Amino acid sequence: MFSETIELRGHIIDSLILPKVLDQILTRGANFKIAEIKIGQRRADQSFARIEVSAETSEALDELLLRLRQHGAELGERANVQLAKAPADGVFPADFYVTTNQQTFVRVGGKEIEVHRAMMDSAIAVDRKGPAARAVKFFDVDKGDEIVVGHQGVRVVPVQRATSGTDVFQFINANIGADEPKSAVIRELANELKRARAAGAKIAVVVGPAIVRTGAGEHLERLIDLGYVQRLFAGNAFAVYDAERALFGTFLGVSSEHAFAAKGHENHMRAINTLRQAGGIAAAVEKKLLTRGVMHACVKQHVDVVLTGSIRDEGPIPGVTTDVIEGQKIMRDKLTDVTHVFLLGTVQLSMAVAAMLAPTVKTVCVDIDPSAVEKAVEHQPLQSLGLVTDIEPFLRELADSLAPTT
Repeated sequence: MFSETIELRGHIIDSLILPKVLDQILTRGANFKIAEIKIGQRRADQSFARIEVSAETSEALDELLLRLRQHGAELGERANVQLAKAPADGVFPADFYVTTNQQTFVRVGGKEIEVHRAMMDSAIAVDRKGPAARAVKFFDVDKGDEIVVGHQGVRVVPVQRATSGTDVFQFINANIGADEPKSAVIRELANELKRARAAGAKIAVVVGPAIVRTGAGEHLERLIDLGYVQRLFAGNAFAVYDAERALFGTFLGVSSEHAFAAKGHENHMRAINTLRQAGGIAAAVEKKLLTRGVMHACVKQHVDVVLTGSIRDEGPIPGVTTDVIEGQKIMRDKLTDVTHVFLLGTVQLSMAVAAMLAPTVKTVCVDIDPSAVEKAVEHQPLQSLGLVTDIEPFLRELADSLAPTT
């Protein structure tokens, strides 16, 4: 048997770090022996555990230790990271360390430095002159860049449950199903947003066409007009459907009364043409061609809008980023200072944004599909909330809760 001693410290009980570590050990066929454990006596006190982990082979132990480090486990030995040069532009060296979205530190020259910024499914590039470390995607790396390989000298600090007071993200566990009451949770979310706005926080929404199709757009407009949205992420399709509804009262040719309008199937293309002829959404608002809708509200309230394209887009409209890599770079940049994100009715875009978020960002996902909700919030275990419900009643009740009382 091959063995190694790990240490856990912090709020490892109430943040479920200790159970997760022990579960990882057992499910991989390894063994553990708790050599020492000290449990905090009060809520603010930290706990500590020293655990001897053993596995049948050295390879199995190394793989297990990598998994345990992602939950905050530390080895007794403090070693420097191992580095290897990138063999070509856009290529990492073999056995490169794959990052999580948790706060990460690397030891370089006996000194521990933080990796900026925490990001999932990336590598770590190190500049020894700084020293400095940053998470990099394939398109960020140049030939000769020094990249962390293996897991030696890497320390991960997972987000832990707050000890001072509670909020809706702390006392609600996992996701709220379709058959569970949601009004109390929505009211608590409204209180959270009021506190966030008072503190100058940045709130983002990630939206899909379902917002327009379900009639929820008017409630999102209210949130924007009330100042509770500073960033909006969407695809070309959302902006076009929103413009079609504003210009012609239809969504893909269907009116709000769910009746097919005369020549309604043409309205989608005519909306695109109107926006292209105007020179974009902001220009259409300025020329009073677009006088209502979510995109109109965004222009009027100076919301920072990021629109990306897909291979199915018609047009697209001006202002849409059609280069996938460029779109990802813009999104990463615009998410840097965001504190709260609402993922509303768009599976693929929600998952893309969720993977870019820092672990401290509070995330709310609302979708009628339970699997979509689960996938979107799985990376933010202590800072996320999922609601399985229709978008329209959720946004209506949230906007009502945030509206000033007379």
